[in-house]
Amino acid sequence: MIFSTLEHILTHISFSVVSIVITIHFLTLFLLVDEVVGLYDSSEKGMIVTFFCITGLLITRWIYSGHFPLSDLYESLIFLSWGFSLIHMVSYFKFKKRKNNLSAITAPSAIFTQGFATSGLLTKMHQSAILAPALQSQWLMMHVSMMVLGYAALLCGSLLSVALLVITIRKAIKIIGENNNFAFSFGKIQYMNERSNVLLNTYFLSSKNYYRYQLTQQLDRWSYRIISLGFIFLTIGILSGAVWANEAWGSYWNWDPKETWAFITWTIFAIYFHTRTNTNLEGVNSALVASMGFLIIWICYFGVNLLGIGLHSYGSFTLN
Repeated sequence: MIFSTLEHILTHISFSVVSIVITIHFLTLFLLVDEVVGLYDSSEKGMIVTFFCITGLLITRWIYSGHFPLSDLYESLIFLSWGFSLIHMVSYFKFKKRKNNLSAITAPSAIFTQGFATSGLLTKMHQSAILAPALQSQWLMMHVSMMVLGYAALLCGSLLSVALLVITIRKAIKIIGENNNFAFSFGKIQYMNERSNVLLNTYFLSSKNYYRYQLTQQLDRWSYRIISLGFIFLTIGILSGAVWANEAWGSYWNWDPKETWAFITWTIFAIYFHTRTNTNLEGVNSALVASMGFLIIWICYFGVNLLGIGLHSYGSFTLN
């Protein structure tokens, strides 16, 4: 009873704090008042509080359930929210002296996943239950934690690529409009991307556009780093899952819906890295692939659970 109450309190505190963080981000985005009232520092502290609250929530659930809290969709969503917070914490302490724009991605992601997890749709999963026989293995922590952390990193990196794509397209539309040429195509965007140095000396002379250029470079660099980390986690998760599957079901690979979509996700981001190695394809093209990967991840992580079939059906989504 005490652990359940503590879990409830930590859940509400973390959800409330991250809601305030998002409100602060909207204020700094539309009102530009962060320099005046120091709202940016408050949002950073809020994400730190959120991280420790979710950490306490997971530890509490681990203690009173007797197993690592990754046995169902509810627990994996809470862990995914913790993963978003962890990514923010790493970036915050790495670039403590500089403004960390990554919280504009991690904070909404954390509140979305945690908000859905604590909604009435998953009420039946809020109470910890005895592990299914297939989950009673030491591979549970290794496999599922790596997969969920991989999803968290890949989702953050993909969202950064989406932001890069939006800024680039808006820039392209503006330049094309100024030249009285409204024929819009991704080919022209790519052409502009290849001539970034020329644009830097011509179009980016103003401080505003030079800042936009720096922002796109930063987004591209950050998305590559975070996706690289997520890809490593995903690879480890798939390999450990294959070993676990062989122990539990007698086969390394069964083409289960979850396994199939995990392989598709891995392939998409392998293509992303291929585009990064080709200087003619990096930038806009790699951002397009990563944006596609964002949708694939959600199909793999959540969409497959809607089916409630296959060997991974214990993590399926059920309505009350």
